[in-house]
Formats: sequence, structure tokens, C-alpha cells
Amino acid sequence: MATPLSGAQIRQAFLDFYAAKGHKILPSASLIPEDPTVLLTIAGMLPFKPIFLGQQPAEFPRATTAQKCLRTNDIENVGRTARHHTFFEMLGNFSFGDYFKSQAIAWAWELCTQVYQLPPDRLVVSVFEEDDEAFAIWRDEVGLPEHRIQRMGAKDNFWASGPTGPCGPCSEIYYDFHPEQGEDTIDLEDDTRFIEVYNLVFMQYNRDADGNLTPLQNKNIDTGLGLERMAQVLQKVPNNYETDLIFPIVKSAAAIAGIDYAQADDATKIALKVIGDHIRAVVHMIADGITVSNLGRGYVLRRLIRRVIRYGRQIGIQQEFTPQVAETAIALAEATYPHVRKMEATIKLALQREEINFLKTLERGEKILADITERLGTGGQISGKDAYDLYATYGFPLEMTQEIAAEQGLTVDLEGFEVEQERDRIRSQQAHETVDLTVQNGLNQLVNHISETEFLGYTQPSSEAEVKALLVNGQLVQQVEAGTPVQVVLDQTPFYAESGGQIGDRGYLSGSDVLVRVEDVQKQAGFFVHHGRVERGTLHVADVVTAQIDLACRRRAQAHHTATHLLQSALKQIVDDNISQAGSLVAFDRLRFDYHCPRPLTTKELQQIEEQVNTWIAEAHDAQTYVLPLAEAKARGAIAMFGEKYGSEVRVLDVAGVSIELCGGTHVRNTAEIGLFKIVSETGVAAGIRRIEAVAGPAVLEYLNLRDSVVRDLSDRFKVKPEDIPDRITALQNELKSNQKQLDTLKGQLALAKADSLLTQAESVGDFQILVAQIDGIDATALTTAAEQLQQKLTNGAVVLGSIPEEGKVSLVASFSPTVVKQGLQAGKLIGAIAKLCGGGGGGRPNLAQAGGRDASKLPEALAAAKQQLQSGLQ
Repeated sequence: MATPLSGAQIRQAFLDFYAAKGHKILPSASLIPEDPTVLLTIAGMLPFKPIFLGQQPAEFPRATTAQKCLRTNDIENVGRTARHHTFFEMLGNFSFGDYFKSQAIAWAWELCTQVYQLPPDRLVVSVFEEDDEAFAIWRDEVGLPEHRIQRMGAKDNFWASGPTGPCGPCSEIYYDFHPEQGEDTIDLEDDTRFIEVYNLVFMQYNRDADGNLTPLQNKNIDTGLGLERMAQVLQKVPNNYETDLIFPIVKSAAAIAGIDYAQADDATKIALKVIGDHIRAVVHMIADGITVSNLGRGYVLRRLIRRVIRYGRQIGIQQEFTPQVAETAIALAEATYPHVRKMEATIKLALQREEINFLKTLERGEKILADITERLGTGGQISGKDAYDLYATYGFPLEMTQEIAAEQGLTVDLEGFEVEQERDRIRSQQAHETVDLTVQNGLNQLVNHISETEFLGYTQPSSEAEVKALLVNGQLVQQVEAGTPVQVVLDQTPFYAESGGQIGDRGYLSGSDVLVRVEDVQKQAGFFVHHGRVERGTLHVADVVTAQIDLACRRRAQAHHTATHLLQSALKQIVDDNISQAGSLVAFDRLRFDYHCPRPLTTKELQQIEEQVNTWIAEAHDAQTYVLPLAEAKARGAIAMFGEKYGSEVRVLDVAGVSIELCGGTHVRNTAEIGLFKIVSETGVAAGIRRIEAVAGPAVLEYLNLRDSVVRDLSDRFKVKPEDIPDRITALQNELKSNQKQLDTLKGQLALAKADSLLTQAESVGDFQILVAQIDGIDATALTTAAEQLQQKLTNGAVVLGSIPEEGKVSLVASFSPTVVKQGLQAGKLIGAIAKLCGGGGGGRPNLAQAGGRDASKLPEALAAAKQQLQSGLQ
């Protein structure tokens, strides 16, 4: 019996097959898409959206890719079904106005039956119910019996990007797991029998706002074959998770938990599948430059990591485990995606930090749940909001909350939980599954009417240009009066549009009686959009103007951009050759460079980097730019930023003997033009991501002038020489510390003096003495000392003190003797409960606890509640 194809072999066989059919093999794009309408790369066709829209020409008539994708729409189904994932690979072949239905269908069938050797009698296809052409091709050209060609409605077999735009019918190929059930009643919606492995989209229409379909001049093919699904079929395993693409990760997690996957119950298997899926996803997300945060992609990443940790605890993993499981995922990915291994340290550090932080969060969640159950008492109900906050914020599965609630005689509001979950799902689904190709705004209306803007700015600081379009608030207009903000599209321009981290040029557009100040330039759909304001006169479409950039600003940007390249080279040389860029900003007044590094740089390293960059500047290296085929540029050693989309030809900046990178920005001609380089700061911005901010060229003088002004001001104030300022500040700090210690001592003595006067207010409750009182004007530390001493002076004492140390702040302390604790009262629980009355919280040990609050007006009420609880508990 032949050995089943591995996932890697399935992927390569697909690419090789279509390469032999004249398709250009293109690398996977990053999970961070260029398309601003989606958070993540959610489909194999997404990188080609501008081509399908007609916004840019196709460099190749045919292309094939293995594209990394990530979706969170069905995250709750991950691990529970056989084939739902967050991260997956979509194998695709694309035709841009070249071949169409007949060839696409014939090749798909050839691939499935001859390359993958799927038995033809186990394949069923679907077509759009009105697509007689596709039906006939499958029947007459491929030779499928009619009963195995299923006509289906638009819901399943008509692909549309949105209410308007490119669209068309599709045809899907399904594999039949149970042919023994017969062919009399084929139901493709029965996902226990059939699995869709290949989807062929025939993009042949354009839908207008009225719903009318008109044939596209260039008909396109967009297909997708799910790698994980085909692996399940060919490797003959019961689900995608048990393929060689994911199962090694599952086994790694199972080994850490001490679990035999084959013998595990369904709940445990689900947990292990979720871990396998999510770890694969987060490894690729971090490798592509996504960092943990509470917004956008970072929120998706954090949510996936926390689900991994939560499911790990659910199956009994108590120690740190995510970096260890991630190693398996990295090993599986590195052959196809080498950059993943290069990002190993960053990936593992990010996971380790998030796991440590989240485990602390889980502990806080346990305490919060305990407070909720104690407050409600037997027979109450935990609200849906509280239950979902515990789930989403503190990692508590709903089932765990229900179990703990049941032990306490409580129930959970499941409907309220679902309402809160739906709100969160809407937030998470910003990375929605639909790819929006809709032509909406005024700028996109120009795509088929005018040519892209020609950029002249590499060699010309000014040029004549014709106004091709004017927009005000996104709407096309024919003229714009003085005083109006405007966006101007020209046929050609010397203005650099923001790209590659470099901000857009500033300058002017001028005519005989009109002047427009340009404040920014953005590039959209091939058009350079000049954002500015009409300063004088009236600007019309078809006017010819002189476009002049601000040369001083351009020179500043050039100095900072070339300095950024020198900085990256210095980092690689001095710190680690594996350092890679994670983002950048090239502005007129500064530069910012984000890079992957698992640790802060030392003071010595920063000094060495700064000295090296300034050495290269002083050595006056020529900086040359030239255009090369992408393959040749990489062969020469040019550095490409991972995830950036490059054409077949690229622009290269070569600083002789120092740096060679792919870059479309503007640069100095010789490093000597930069002048000086100065690092301003080095900080961490996310797990495994560091940031250097620096200044170069004229901005260095401005920075030094500001620093010099501050130093002179401090020198005048302290009446010392500039070089003596550090010693003077140290002396003042020591003096302040000494005074603070004396002040704390005096505060403590004052608190004890005030406290002693309260002993007469102590009340007897049975065999116990209680004292509840307010002492204003002392801080929490002094209040604690006073409470402990008072409790020691009482017989079987319980002391609760409150204070308002400053406006808008409340301090509370409880100190109980051992006999009071034996009576069943606990300082931590009592103080935490009364602190809530003051809008705060707190806790501690059974004998001593502290709390705080924000509502000072509620302090008397809180102390009265404390006194009542002590009286009832000690009688």
C-alpha cells in the first residue's frame, strides 16, 4: 500500500502541477494584508484584489500560490468539528483574463484524479443552478454522470464580494467518505459524508447598484483548495487535526499533560485540537509581525493565546507550556516558511510573557468568582455579564463557572451570557470572511477613466501637471474655491506619497491665479492623492499647475530614511544578524525603527551602534539606487521586509559596503549628506519588539539645541556648572528620601497617638471587644500600624479603622485577634465587602487585611456595616 502524501507533498504537488500549466508560483503574502478593509489575510485571493478590481495590471496572466489565511468567524467550532480552523493554508490557481471555465474545470479534475489519485467515483461536484455552461463541461468534457453534478442555489454557489462589484458562479468538488450509502439521494450538505475540497470561482460579471449583472471584459478564475482538508482525505484520518500538519502539535500538548490522545474522552480531545490549531495560528501571526494588544490584530492574537492557556489548564497542565508546544509548530513550518524559525526567540518570548500574565489574571478571576458567589448566597443567579467577563477577561470557561456555581447552590444566566458573547463575536469578526471588492468612494470611480499617476520625484523636485480629479470630503467635484480642504489627483507628480514608513512630501501646486498648499500625499489604487488646502484662487479639473515639493522637508526625510538603513545594518552587525524590521517611520523631524529582538539593548550597545552609523556617514559612502529583477536583487543580498509585496522588478538602495535593501523611498546620494546621527531613545513596544527613535541631519542640531537649553536652565536653577548637575540632583534625592522617612515616622507616631485615644470607644460583645472608628489624615501604612497595636491592647479584640488620607481616597484596615478568627470571622472577607460600599475593594489574611476606595462620602456607612457584622458574628 502506497504511503500517503504528506502535507508538504500535497502543497508542492499543487504548485508544481500549475507551474507546469504556465502559472507563476508566487510566495504567500503576510497575514497582515495591504487591504485596509480586513484585519487579516482571510482568503487566498486577497493579495490579488487590486487586479480583480482593475486597479492594477496583472504582471502574469496566470499565478498559483499556497497562501496562509486566518479567520476567527467560527472560532467556537474549532476542535468541535472535523474541519474548522483559525489558521489554514489555501492552495489556489488564478487566471487574470486568460483561461476560463473549461480549462479551470479540466485541470481541477486532472489534479484531483491523476495527481492526488482520488477515485473518480468518490467525487461529486456542485454548480450554480443557472450555470448551464459549467454543468455541460462537467458532463460532456469531464464525463461525470448527471446525478453526480448537483445544481445548487446562489447561497452556496454564487460568489459575490458585496452588494456591487465583481462576482460570478462557482463550482465545488466534494469527496465522498461513504459511497456505500449509494447515489440515489446525494445531499452535499451532509458534512458527515461529504467534504468540499476545491472551490472554483468563475468571476464573470459585474453587479451594479440596481443588482444588474453585466459580463466583465476580462473574465477571471479564482480557486481555492484547502490544504488541511485534502490532507485529511489523502491521509485517511477522521479529521483535519489528525493530519501531519497539526497532529504533532496536538501530541506535544498531550505529552506535557500526560495524556494518551487515543484514550482521551471527547472533551479532552477537543481541548487538544484547539491547542494544536491555535498554537499554529499564533506562531505564524507573531512571525509575520503581529504583536499582542487589546485592539485589532493584536486582540485576535491575545484571544487565541489565552484560549490555548485556558484549554491547557482544562486538561491539567499547570506549568508554563506554550513555548514548548510552539517549538513543534515552528519545526513544522520552517521548511516552507523559513522566517518562522528566524523569529523563534520573539515567538517564544511573546508566548511566555502572555502566559505568565494570563495565569495571574486567571488567579484574579478565581478570587472574583469567589466574591460573586459569596455575595449572592444560596439560590442566587450569576448574571450573564459577570459570567462572560469571567470567560473573556479572566479565562474562565462557562462550564467551570456553572460547576462552581452549582456547588454553591447558584445558577448562571445563560441567555445573558450569549448576549454578551455575541457582542464580543461582532468585535472579533472585524476580520470578517467576506472580501469586499465593492467600488464605493469617489476615488475608486476613477479607476476605469484615468491612468495611474506617474511619479517623477526620484529625479525632479518640480514638474508641470494636469489636474485629473478633485475630491472634497471624498466626493468628486469640478472646482474648489479658496479656503477649502481638497484632495488633488494629477497625471504626474514629483511628490512622494507615504509608503514604506516614509511620510508624504509637502509643497505647493501653483498656477497663474491659484495656489494650493500640499500638506500630505497618499497613494491609493495607483493614484497619488495630494491632500491640502486652496490658499488662493479657484482650482478646476483639467487645470495645468506647477507641482513643487518643499526641498528642505525632502532633504530631511532623505537623511532620516538613509540613516534608517544604516541603523538596521549596525543592529545586525553589533547585536544580532537575525534582527529584522517590524515597522518604521521616516519623518521630517525624526526616524523610528521597530525591530524584532527579545531583550533591551545595553548602554554600551547603543553607543556602539551610534558610533558605527556616524563612522559610515563620515566615510562618505555613495548611495546608489537601481531597478533589478526581484530574484537578482535577492541574489545580491538585498534585504526585503517580510510581508511586503514586491513586483517582478524592484528598486534597490545600495550603500556601498554597508547596506543593500529593497526600498522605494527617497535617499541621499552620499552618506556624508546626512551629517550626524543621534539615538534619542530605545524602548520596548510589545513582546519581542523594540523601538529606536533617532534624529539625523538638521534635526540633530534642533535636538541638541533643546537639550542644551534644558541643561542651561537646570544649571541656572541649581547654581552649579552643567557637569555638576547629576551630583546636585543625587544630593537632592537623598535629602528628599531622608525627609520622607522622617515624615513617615512622625505620621506613624501621630496615628498611634490618635489611636490610643480611641481605646475608650471600644465596646464589649459577649467575651469580645470591638472597636470601629475613623481616623482622618493618615495614610494606609500608619493606619495598619495603629489597628494592629489597638487590637493587641484589647481583650479578644477586633479592630476596624477607616481614614481619608486625601481627597477622593479611602483607606480601610481590619485587625482580628486569633480568638476572633476562631469564632468564624475573617478580616479579609469583612474588609473586602465593606470596601465595595466605598467604590473599592481589597482583602488579605484572616487576621489582618487592607482595602481602599474612592467614595469618601460612603465611609461612615461602610464603618457602620463593619460594626454590625462584628456584633452579629461575635454574639
